[in-house]
This record gives sequence, structure tokens and C-alpha cells, in this order.
Amino acid sequence: MPPQKIYLAGPEVFLSEAAEIGLRKQALCREFGFVGLYPLDGAIPEGDARDEAIYAANIALIEQADAAIFNLSPFRGVGADAGTAFELGFFAARAKPAFAYSNTPEDLFERVSEAFGAHQMPAGGWCDAHGFEIEIFDNADNLMLDCALKRQGRAVLRPDSKLPLGDLTLFTACLRQAVLKFGL
Repeated sequence: MPPQKIYLAGPEVFLSEAAEIGLRKQALCREFGFVGLYPLDGAIPEGDARDEAIYAANIALIEQADAAIFNLSPFRGVGADAGTAFELGFFAARAKPAFAYSNTPEDLFERVSEAFGAHQMPAGGWCDAHGFEIEIFDNADNLMLDCALKRQGRAVLRPDSKLPLGDLTLFTACLRQAVLKFGL
């Protein structure tokens, strides 16, 4: 049986060392008996339809994948990268195994409270300084992301203290979960 293919999603693709991080992730995948599919593996075309080409290439990788690991660390705000969140939803809709981590220990409520303030509403619950309700479920991110994993019996792995975005400690822990899932 050929090795399982794992799609490697996360905001690392926007870092200056994106290619190196992708190579490190793929090397770790090989150590655990998997093939890592990294979004930057193919050539990124130039031109007007560049965004559509990147979208199509990533969807093709997702469709090839047997499983995926999602880095849901906050990116450009208090929540996960929007593209990574989309990919998790797309992946979950296909009922393929998903594994996820965040290099930030705080839950979404804590991050929103810190960034936008929080106060208790008279009828219960919490809202930010703009009056928008804040989820308070102890989830790593929006309930739709966390619950996609909970449906599969997994949770977003989080560290005890903040790690750099490119740190692969919890990525490696997700690979261990994948080994158990696939019985390797």
C-alpha cells in the first residue's frame, strides 16, 4: 500500500522562510511514513489569473490527500488564517481525517477580549467593545473549526506557552495522531 498523503495547511506559506518550513514539514512526514503535500510545491504562475491558479492547485492537493494537518495559529488578527479555515471546512465536508494545532495557548475568547475588550451583557454572555457577542467555549478558534475536529474525536492541540508561527512541535504531535489513526 502506498504511503498516505497529508495536506499541510497553514499561514506559514506567507512567511519569508515558507519554502524551508515546507521542506521541514515534508521531511517530518517522511519520518512518520507519510507523504506531505505542501501548497507551495508547484510553480506559482504569473499573470491576471494567478489567484485562481493557486486556488485550483490547492484544491487539487486537497483532493489527492488522505488526511490533513492544519496550523490554526492566529494570523493577521485574533483568529486562524482565512484560507486555512476554508481548507479545513472543505476537507471536513469530504469526511477525511483532519488534525490541527495552534502555536498559541489562549482560547479565542481570551484573544478577542485582549484585542477588543470584553464585558458581560445584562442577559448573560459576553461582548466586545463593539457590542459583538464573543464565543466562550474554550475553543482554540471559531466553533466551526474546533467542532469539525471534535466530530472526528480530535481537538486543536495547543501549547502551554506561545510558540513561533513556524515552530513544528505540535505539527509533529499531529503526525503522531495520524500514525495512530492509520495504524502505522
